[in-house]
Parts: sequence; C-alpha cells; structure tokens
Amino acid sequence: MHRRLLLVAASSLAIAGSPVAFAQGTIKVGFPIILSGAGALFGEPALKGAQMYVDEVNAKGGVLGRKIQLIPRDTKGNADEAVRVARDLILRDDVQFIVGTLTSAEGPAVSTIAKENKIVFIAPIPKTDQLTAPANLHPYVFRSASNTTIEGRTAAEIVAKWPVTRVATIAPDYAFGQDVTKSFVEHLKKIKPGIEVVDQQWPKLGEADYTPFINAQMGKKPDAVFSAVWGGHFVTFAKQAKPLGYFQAIKNNFIAIGEGGSIETARALGADYPVGIWANSYDVFDWPDAPAAHKDYIERVKKYTKEETPSSWPVTGYLAMQFLVEAIAKAGSVESDKVSAALKGLTIDSPLGKMTMRAKDQQANHGQFWGRTKLDAKYPFAVIENVTRIDPAPFMD
Repeated sequence: MHRRLLLVAASSLAIAGSPVAFAQGTIKVGFPIILSGAGALFGEPALKGAQMYVDEVNAKGGVLGRKIQLIPRDTKGNADEAVRVARDLILRDDVQFIVGTLTSAEGPAVSTIAKENKIVFIAPIPKTDQLTAPANLHPYVFRSASNTTIEGRTAAEIVAKWPVTRVATIAPDYAFGQDVTKSFVEHLKKIKPGIEVVDQQWPKLGEADYTPFINAQMGKKPDAVFSAVWGGHFVTFAKQAKPLGYFQAIKNNFIAIGEGGSIETARALGADYPVGIWANSYDVFDWPDAPAAHKDYIERVKKYTKEETPSSWPVTGYLAMQFLVEAIAKAGSVESDKVSAALKGLTIDSPLGKMTMRAKDQQANHGQFWGRTKLDAKYPFAVIENVTRIDPAPFMD
C-alpha cells in the first residue's frame, strides 16, 4: 500500500510538471495538430518545423542539459478531439508543455485544459482574438501566431487602396472566420468611409460544395471580395469558383487571407490557382529582402524536408518551439509558472527577425507576407509578387 501511494504521488508530481519528477529526464512537449483531412495541408509542415527545431536544439545538447521530446497527436481538426488528446498527453504521456492546435475552435478548447492543469500552452497557428481576450486570458496560454485583429486590419489597409466601393466577404462560420471578418469590415469602414459591404457568405468549416455561396455572391455584383477560406478548404473553393468566372467578375480584386499565398495552397491548386489575386503567407522561400538568418533557415528547411521550394508553414511550429525553449533557458526551470513568467516580454531572434511575446496579452508581434500572386517560369505554381512583410504593431491594439 505504501509503495502504491508513492507511485500515485510521483504520478501527480509528473502531471504538474514538477522539476523533481523530471530533473534528470527528457523534457516532453505534447504537440496536438491536424494530421488528417483538409487541415493537414498546414498541420503536417507545422509539425516538421517544430521537430526540426527540436532536432537542432538536441544536437547542441538540449536545454538545461536535457533533451527535448516532441510527442505529436492528430486532432483531426475537431475541438473535442483536441481536448481529448491534450488530456491524454498530460495524463498518459506526462508532457510538461503543450504546443500546437491549428483551428480557432481547437485553440481555445485546449487553453481550458492548460488552465486546469497549470501547464504552459503555446498556440503556433490559431488566430481567433478570443484565445487571448481579457476574459479568457490566463497565465498558461500564449500565442506565437498572428491573430484575427492583425490579419483583418492588415487586409483592410490593402483593400482600402483599391478603386472599389462594393465589397463582399466569404468566411467559414466559426471563431476564426467570424472574428477576422469583423476586424476587416470594421477597419475598412473606418479608413475608407463610403465603402459598402454588399454581401456576406458563411459556409460551414469543411464545406464540400461552395457553388451555392459563389453563385449567391456573384448575384450581388461586388467589385472586391475578402475571403477567410483557408488551407485545403480554399483549394476546394477556388477549384469550384474559377470555372464559374468568379475571379474574372471582380477583376481579381480578391484578397485570400488564411495564408492563401502559401506554397502549400499554390502547389495543391497548380494550374487551378486564381493567379492575380492578393494573398498572405507566414513565410516565403524567395523573400527578396531576407536577412541572413532567414536565408540560413530556408537552407536548413530545404535540407530537412528535402524540398527545393520549402513549405510556408514549418516556421509556425519552429517559432513556437523557439519561444518555449528560450523561455525554459531564461527561467532555468521546467516549472510552468516560472516558464510562464519568462515568456512574458521575451524577445527572440527568429528567422523572421526579432519577435516579442507581449506581456500584457501574451501575444507575439507576428506579421505576415502580403502581395499579389503571379506565375513565375522558375516554379510550377503561383508565388507572391513584390513580397512585402507588414509590421503588425500598428494593428495590434
């Protein structure tokens, strides 16, 4: 009986992330992410980026003299499944930290698990403002991704310069789509008085047939469209919209957020990509003004993934893990409370330049690349023309 009580106590310490329980062991990091279905288009490369960073750190001796083990789990893009695997990672695998999730339904759901278990959770991709809104903020949730305020307002700044007056929107009907569309519309109306939002379409996340939404929107005759349809969902949408003359009808005055300009999306669409639209991306392999750190990172990604034109998404997992590891080093501990304190205000030298995790909202100042898409004879897919990286700072508050 005495031995059983000792085992239970040890298990409880492990779940809490006790430095005693893990002092000599591997630092375990759970990585719940979409690895199946349409969302895997972004989830798989994000995981590769995280694992690449872990491998590089481990090759140099780890952090605090300890190796890091990344433990991935497929969330299937479902919030309930994300909660289930997060709990399993904590209780069964004894992870000390959680990094991951992709959708804006999964992120807030896993945040509650992190709060319950007092375990640091860094979201590398979910953008909904709700994740770190004052009512939902707690000491253990952090975001290294951009957010819906930054993305929506940045897109509005771009569209405001177009000679258009009748704007429509199309976005998946869940937290990300709702929040980013709201930010876009409110900011656009503020900076371009007289703009008219003539139509808003809300397909469900994972919609298989966008044709009714496309036809309904074309019937309202907008001269520009803001889209928050992302990943494999955008691939389906674009393939259905292009033959209907949708993009031609608005003269390519279409802005595809949700990383519509990412290499994954462009490669998946191939000849079906609606070249000439505006889009964003977390990373580009051909950044013309890239600092030396980014050029070096791209070469390492090429080698790691064995892709000559590497994915746009590894950087998301890479940055989240960099924030975590540097916070552990700064804290000199794997205790979540100490790592949480170290994360607040932490500045890292990322492949994209200096990046800071703001203390007041636990949100990184993570900007994105924007531009009109074009065909380039060097590549079998569309790329962003005149790549511009927009500073997110003016759009964060």
